[in-house]
Amino acid sequence: MKFKITLFLILFSIFFCRSQDWKTYPHTPTGSLISFSIDEGRHPAEETEWWYTVGHVTGSTTGNKYSYMLTYFYNPALGYDGFRIFNLTNDDTGENLFDTQAIKYDILSQISLDIKVSNHPLKKPESWKNKLDTDNKAIPFEYTLYASSDNTEINLEYITVKRPLILGDDGKFDLGSSSYTYYYSQTKNLVIGTITFKDITEDVTGISWIDHQYGSYNGKDDEKYEWFSVQLSNGMDLNLWNLFTDDNTIPDILNYKILSAYVDENTQYTTKDFNLERLEFKFTSDNEKCYSQKWRLTSKTNNIDLIISVLHGDSEVQLPFRFYEGATSITGSVNGIAVTGKGFAELLHSYEIPKLNITHPNNGTFYSTENITWDVSNSDDGNPLLYDVFYSVDNKQTFKNITEGHGETSFYWENPDIQSGEEIWFKITAYSKDKTLTNEVISTNSSSFVLPVEEFNSNNIILYPNPSENSLKINFDNYIPLLVYKIYDINGKILLEKEIRNKKILQIDIKKLKKGIYFLNINHSNKSMYTKFIVE
Repeated sequence: MKFKITLFLILFSIFFCRSQDWKTYPHTPTGSLISFSIDEGRHPAEETEWWYTVGHVTGSTTGNKYSYMLTYFYNPALGYDGFRIFNLTNDDTGENLFDTQAIKYDILSQISLDIKVSNHPLKKPESWKNKLDTDNKAIPFEYTLYASSDNTEINLEYITVKRPLILGDDGKFDLGSSSYTYYYSQTKNLVIGTITFKDITEDVTGISWIDHQYGSYNGKDDEKYEWFSVQLSNGMDLNLWNLFTDDNTIPDILNYKILSAYVDENTQYTTKDFNLERLEFKFTSDNEKCYSQKWRLTSKTNNIDLIISVLHGDSEVQLPFRFYEGATSITGSVNGIAVTGKGFAELLHSYEIPKLNITHPNNGTFYSTENITWDVSNSDDGNPLLYDVFYSVDNKQTFKNITEGHGETSFYWENPDIQSGEEIWFKITAYSKDKTLTNEVISTNSSSFVLPVEEFNSNNIILYPNPSENSLKINFDNYIPLLVYKIYDINGKILLEKEIRNKKILQIDIKKLKKGIYFLNINHSNKSMYTKFIVE
C-alpha cells in the first residue's frame, strides 16, 4: 500500500514541478520580502520565531481520521532554546495526546528548513527538513518530519502543491499595538507516511498546512488572539486572525483584523474587511478558561459566509501556557456556491462571565422618562452580550420581564404598568449568544417610581405650540416664585436645566434641539409635572 502511494506522489511531484514555475529554489514571490528557501530557516535578528504545521489524515488500515499539530518555537528561556508542542487526535473517537517539551536545537539552519532536536526523552531525534534528491540537494517545497511521544509518533512526507500565501501582501505587517511579524503559509501539502497512536501503527494519507512566523510578536506575552486555518472544497484557503487589546476590544484596523486568502495560483489578498461572530462557548473542566467553539465568518470580498465549528471541545494545550488548539469543520458558501472544508483553530483569548453594575437607578427617585442603565466592567468585543430587563415592586420577591434580547446597556421603558410612588427594583440579566456566559445583577436599593402625568391642562397650565420649531410657552394662573425645568431626550438624558423666578409666562428656546420627541419636567411648590413635546 505504501509503495503505491509513494509511487503516485513521485509522479504527482514530477508533474507539478514541471507545471508550477515557483517550485524551485531560490523563489521570491513578486513584491514579497520573503524568499525560499533561505526564509524557511532561522532568523537570528528576530527575537521570536516558530514553525507550525497541522494536518488531517486518514489511516489505511482502520479508516480512522486523525488530526495533528506540531510546532517548534525559538524563544530562549531557562537555559533552553525554546519548546516543542505535539498534538495528535483520533477525530473519530476524540482520544488525544498533548505533549510539550523544552528543547535545545541540535540543528536550526539559517538557510533552509532543517530542524533537529534530540535532548528530550524520545525514541529517536525529531526532525523537520527538506527532502533530498540523489545528489543530496534539497527538493524545493518537499519535506520530511518526525515527532514522537509515549506510544505515539508521526513519520510523514510533505509535498507542497499550492503557491505560498504571503500574508500582508509582502509578508511583513504590524501586529497588535507595538509588534511586527513576517509571515507566510503553505496552505496545502499532500501528506503520506505513518502514524502510531495508542500502540496502533498504520499508513496514512491526507493534507496539511504549514505556517512560518518570525519577528517581535510573542503570543505568550503580547495581545491574545483567535487564529484559524481554513481549507475549502472550492480550492480557496484562508488564514484568519482576530487580536484583542488588553481591554478586550478588536480595533477595526489590520493590526487586529487579518484575513489572508489564497484564491488560486494567480490571486491572493489580505484584508481587514470581515466579521467573525462567536456563536458558541465552552468552559474547560476546571472552569478556569472559556473558549469560543463556533463562529460565523462573513466577508463582502468573494461573498464569504462560513460556519466554523471545533471538532472536540476539550482540545486544550496546558504547557507552556494554556490555549486551545484543535481541528475544525467548515460549511457555508463562497460567491453563493456551497462549500465544505477543514481547518484548525488556535485560541489564546479566553472569555469571562460578565460583571454587571446597575448605574441608574440605584436609589432615590426614578422618573420613567429616564433610561434604565447599566455597565459591564469586563465587556468583550468577541462576546457582544444580550440583556433581559426585569422589575419588582414587592421587595425583590418576584420579577416581571420588561424586555428580552436587548443589545444595549440602556433601555427606555415605554408605558410602565405601575403607579407613581411605588417602590421599584430592577434586575438585569446578561448572556452570550448561546447563554454559556451569563450573569445577573439586582438593584441594591429601591427607587421611588414617578410616572410622568400630563397635569398641565387639568391645572390650567398649557404648553404651546406643540409641535414646535423654535420655542415653547407655558401660561400659569399666577406668578410662580420659583420653578426649575428640565428637558430630557428620549433616552432620558438631561439636555437643558434652568431655574426661573417670578414668572407668569415661561418661554423656552428649543431652536438648538434636533427634530424628535422630548420630555419637559417642571418642579415647583413640591410638585413635579411632566409632558411630552415634539420638535419639528
